[in-house]
Amino acid sequence: MIALALCGCTRRGEGALIGADGTRDTRAVTAVAGDHAFSPAITADDVAAQVQILASDAFGGRGPGSAGEEKTVDYIRSQFARIGLQPGNGGSWFQTVPMLETTANPDTALHLAIGDVRQDLAYGRDMIAWTRSGKAQVSLKDSPLVFVGYGVDAPERGWNDYADLDVRGKTVVMLVNDPGFHVNDPTLFDGKRMTLYGRWTWKFEEAARRGAAAALIIHDDRGAAYGWDVVKNSWSGPQYDLRPGDDASPRLPVQGWITQAAADALFKAAGLDLTTLRAAASRPGFKPVPLNAQASLDLRSRTVEKTSRNVLGLLPGSSAADEAVVYMAHWDHLGTHSDASGDNIYNGAVDNATGVAGLLELAEAFANARPRPARSILFLAVTLEESGLLGSSYYVAHPVFPLARTVGVINIDALEPIGRASDLVVVGKGGSQLEDLLQTALARQGRRMVDESDVTAGYYFRSDHFSFAKAGVPALYVNSGGDLREGGTAAGLVASQDYGEHRYHKPGDQYDPATWKLDGIVEDLQALYSVGSSLANGAQWPNWRTGNPFKAARDAMRPPAPAPAAATAKPGAPTRQPAH
Repeated sequence: MIALALCGCTRRGEGALIGADGTRDTRAVTAVAGDHAFSPAITADDVAAQVQILASDAFGGRGPGSAGEEKTVDYIRSQFARIGLQPGNGGSWFQTVPMLETTANPDTALHLAIGDVRQDLAYGRDMIAWTRSGKAQVSLKDSPLVFVGYGVDAPERGWNDYADLDVRGKTVVMLVNDPGFHVNDPTLFDGKRMTLYGRWTWKFEEAARRGAAAALIIHDDRGAAYGWDVVKNSWSGPQYDLRPGDDASPRLPVQGWITQAAADALFKAAGLDLTTLRAAASRPGFKPVPLNAQASLDLRSRTVEKTSRNVLGLLPGSSAADEAVVYMAHWDHLGTHSDASGDNIYNGAVDNATGVAGLLELAEAFANARPRPARSILFLAVTLEESGLLGSSYYVAHPVFPLARTVGVINIDALEPIGRASDLVVVGKGGSQLEDLLQTALARQGRRMVDESDVTAGYYFRSDHFSFAKAGVPALYVNSGGDLREGGTAAGLVASQDYGEHRYHKPGDQYDPATWKLDGIVEDLQALYSVGSSLANGAQWPNWRTGNPFKAARDAMRPPAPAPAAATAKPGAPTRQPAH
């Protein structure tokens, strides 16, 4: 079945497909993956057939840079071609994503000097530090430490933790999450909901924009939404990144985390109390506090350049082909852990074979739609999501369609096979006008939109749509609903907890025909089809809602249409209409 699935396919009765190099592929073709014939409609059987292939052991967990990547991207290419799409990157189905693998020396230590007191922070136990500079060696020498509260500069909220502060050459120390979080003040920022400014990636980028030599985030379980073990396991060992020249985001020479205990000891040695300063940092008008301490570090890393690939399939628009709606899903997962015993293949059936299956089903439905959509639709399967949204970040830096001509983005990541639900989770609910279209689609299904269950964790910033959002393109990200038609919210909670405990990022995330209920996924995809169809066949340009931090970037690339000028002509005389 796998061998058949990996061969290039077209619809039954059609000729050869276009290969990755743009030439005709003369291999024998068939309209099936294994023994499955696909329907033009979105169906549970089609979703199951795609997931079985993508999450099979033969694909080895779809690890970037592995043999599993070759099978995965070739399979997606073959399915795009079978469906009738065109290569989405000029004459190619692929976009090569250069990546840099950086592995820090685990013997690295961070040395702090606070007056006559010396503190040595061990890698893994007390701190984690890494570099995004691409350099094999980066050093700090007596860099002054300064506490900058939450490290936030949010002009639209009248908040700037860096006001009147020059941090060039300094090491900034900051808290995780948003102002107000730790003191439970619902009047600050968005209350319990994490904003863009609470996300650790944004804090590091802001420090880099300010010219800091290094930045350290103080970890706490509640503020980060995960324990220190997650920090240690996630940011030790090989770290993948785009090459500095391929990514416009600002980068620090050194960035990292320190434990709560290490921070408490540092502040105590400096004659300060971290608990008191945390409360002060949650009040408007907070001023940075020098710690009268210096940091030194010699960070040596092994760096290796590698590549991976995005897969792009295009359905050209019939009348506005230069404007595009983007559907996306990440194809990568965690690969095979050869050093582990037992089942060491991380198949990623839910995360994210379901998303790729959904992408293919949507492509099939649109390719069979008549008349053809007016705007182009780009189906984008990206790599390296699990390594920090790198494939989507690279696409945004090197887009096929200019971002100003990209109408909106719909991201599909980890749909849950738990049955039909009365609701649909909109992650980051309230962000953009794309939700208006989704609400209309859900109303036709007798469903409703709801927030994610844990708004404190910042899930909106953890999947590939975020790469587009940062650049200003309105992006919609949904999760399967939890108020199940059979069993209600109680059954939904049990299913979600079971997945989190036993399958999420574990070898147990496998396709199970005995327990999977795919009718809910079908309904979710139908709603997302409706959103994309409205965009692809309309003339609207959805925007972010007022107050959203991404709105300024969208307004800069697509200035709002000016209000019509007041009429000054005589009654009955023709007036000039403003140009679009």
